[in-house]
Amino acid sequence: MVSLRGVARRYDALAAELGARAVRHQPLGPLTTYGVGGTAELLVDVDGPGDLDAVRAVLIGSDLPLCVVGRGSNLLVADAGFCGVAVRLGPGFSSVGLPDRGPAATAPFVVRAGAATPLPVLARQAADAGWAGLTWAVGVPGTVGGAVRMNAGGHGSDVAGCLRRYTWVDLLREEGGTDDASRLHFAYRSSSVAASQLVVEAEFDVSRGDAASERAEVAAIVRWRRQHQPGGSNAGSVFTNPPGDSAGRLIEEAGLKGFRLGTAQVSEKHANFIQADKGGRADDVRALMEHVRRAVFAHCGVTLAAEVRLLGFQEDETGAVGATEGTVP
Repeated sequence: MVSLRGVARRYDALAAELGARAVRHQPLGPLTTYGVGGTAELLVDVDGPGDLDAVRAVLIGSDLPLCVVGRGSNLLVADAGFCGVAVRLGPGFSSVGLPDRGPAATAPFVVRAGAATPLPVLARQAADAGWAGLTWAVGVPGTVGGAVRMNAGGHGSDVAGCLRRYTWVDLLREEGGTDDASRLHFAYRSSSVAASQLVVEAEFDVSRGDAASERAEVAAIVRWRRQHQPGGSNAGSVFTNPPGDSAGRLIEEAGLKGFRLGTAQVSEKHANFIQADKGGRADDVRALMEHVRRAVFAHCGVTLAAEVRLLGFQEDETGAVGATEGTVP
């Protein structure tokens, strides 16, 4: 095991190689929608493809714990922080390319989007241009890259239902390319994208539609979410839905709607949401998740699986790749 001083020296050396792109001990929790949690040992901003090549040249072969951070809408960072490298994509990865609508244009019609593009932006741009098939994405607060990795979805569709191809690179290995969606082995809220793999761009199948109708559907989804789901500091659905059932229903049936533990509370509006108090503790959110999981199992025998990615927590899956927390190989 390498000493903490040795760990610090490795990250200092990385920061020096990466220059202004990298910041040591950067607060990571505030970059998530929970707004709570600790720092990253090193945060690396990658503004565009040229930066990505330079960052990979430094990271490849390092085998350091690594996490790609989008909008942080599905991430909970431990109060102790993340002993690893957090990579964040910048505006150079947020372009949207729409198909030609000319009379001579023929299917397939494909929308291309950079990995840092917020899904609601993608949905609205496609709808405004009269392309059908992506309105569901307006209700998902994450980015295109994160959505591909977790097979995000809602309102009757998901990424697996419309993704054609994606471009990716591995940040720790000399691997990458553009591949068909079939390579991802999609399942409910999951894919085979590894923690060290960065989705750079995605291509989605769409069909001709009517702009007014598409915009109306977007507006209807937004209204529904405002009526049925809470705002504030949360990461959306905390647990995946068990087959044939609803996690929110099970949590409410167990009597946990509105239940509070420290600075975290099960939402009174939707039981599968956990709210974090402003200035609260990520460890309270984590502890409440475990309390809910145990209580639901005791009440109905169903074990809930977390949809939220946990980063920096030693006792469970972290969502990062590399060494055990606190050590570097």
